[in-house]
Amino acid sequence: MSEETRNTAAETKQKEKGVGFFTLASWSLRPASTGVAVMIMGYLTVFAVNTMKMDAKLVGALLLVSKLIDGVTDLFAGYIVDRTHTRWGKGRPYEWCVVGMWLATLLMFCVPAAAAVPVKAAWILLMYLFANSIFYTFLNANGTVYMVRAFSSQKQYVQLSTYGGIFPMLIVAVFNIVFPSLMGTLATSQGGWIRLVAMFALPLTALGMLRFFVVKETHDVDVHSGSQKVEFGDILEVLKKNPFIYIMALASLVMNVISNMGVNVFYFTDIVGNVGLMGVLAATQFIILPMMFIFPQILKKISVMKLIRIGTLCAAAGFTVNFFAGSSLPLLIAGNLLTGAGSVPISMLAGLIIIECADYNEYIGIRRLEGTLGAVNGFANKLGAGLGAGLLGILIGLAGYNGALDVQPASAIAMVRLLYSLIPAAMYVCLYLVCRFYRLDKMMPEIRKANEESRAAAKAEHESAE
Repeated sequence: MSEETRNTAAETKQKEKGVGFFTLASWSLRPASTGVAVMIMGYLTVFAVNTMKMDAKLVGALLLVSKLIDGVTDLFAGYIVDRTHTRWGKGRPYEWCVVGMWLATLLMFCVPAAAAVPVKAAWILLMYLFANSIFYTFLNANGTVYMVRAFSSQKQYVQLSTYGGIFPMLIVAVFNIVFPSLMGTLATSQGGWIRLVAMFALPLTALGMLRFFVVKETHDVDVHSGSQKVEFGDILEVLKKNPFIYIMALASLVMNVISNMGVNVFYFTDIVGNVGLMGVLAATQFIILPMMFIFPQILKKISVMKLIRIGTLCAAAGFTVNFFAGSSLPLLIAGNLLTGAGSVPISMLAGLIIIECADYNEYIGIRRLEGTLGAVNGFANKLGAGLGAGLLGILIGLAGYNGALDVQPASAIAMVRLLYSLIPAAMYVCLYLVCRFYRLDKMMPEIRKANEESRAAAKAEHESAE
């Protein structure tokens, strides 16, 4: 049997069997690793203000500057990944950014304690930019590029996007329980912070790198273009001719605006009257985990975008329940479960939509550019997070919220209620209507068939030329 025949047989067997548990775990531990790193970065303000005695406004300004830079690096990262051709593959080499991300995250907490404030500020900004705007950005840009070249069937993509999401959710949830408790005993000095971060950095760097060594790029989806370099004009062509990626980007933006608004603390402080009950709501999110097991079965019957549309309506219903909940914990839990379940398809299945958009690019005769498509979605994620945080302060401020008051004015309470209920509900309803314009789900059977036939013909032509 020739090597080509053996490779074809192995690929067919892999499609039939799906993704094995060890491969699935290896693949999923990278987003789990980087997810924890992002959570640790969320404690940077507390460390800088309380331990390093830096001004809170200065720290906030530094993070704001980093977000502005972040949006630019997202788009450049997609372009660079799409232009990459190495013996390790196109997306796989960027997995080494896991090491860089964790190293920069650890170095954030190693700011020179005796240095002047400008030096401390420059150190924190530089390390944060390396960790978030460079290394994490490349890890976002390379994900789909890597996946479509390491795996070769829709069944495998679905398994990686659904079952594969369980590991990150579980590990991040455990981190959110363990890390705060360890802070009380370790994070009492800068040295304690460094030891605490290192406890997570070392093992999670190793686990995060596992898929680089286990999962290789073996599937050629670039047979049409071969080794031809991606040019800037190719990027512009994709951004101009593929309107569907903007629908996914809008979905990601809306979800991140809402989830990063941070109105929960104000709601539980001023309306429920017990901020500690937020932990009860957080614990109920574990109930949503079993959904990941049924998604593959659901996606056999309906399209990815239809499931996302169902999710938007589910989330809108949950936020509507919040409007009537007041301080009722059972109703708040019900609303939280609905909103959480509704957002899962957007957050977990975005990669499948990016693949559909790349398949569409190939179908209409332009470059696939999964890296660029992923960067557009990543940019929307980060823009949404920034807008959410900013809108909260602006809207409650305009409504008269004053942290110095023991009792907030009625206008401020009304705004907090609306931000926790009807405003996000309306946003999700509008998103549902926009998602109705996504037509690729109906076209995908024809697109996949045409692409497979075109690749086979191009491969045969290339082999006959040799």
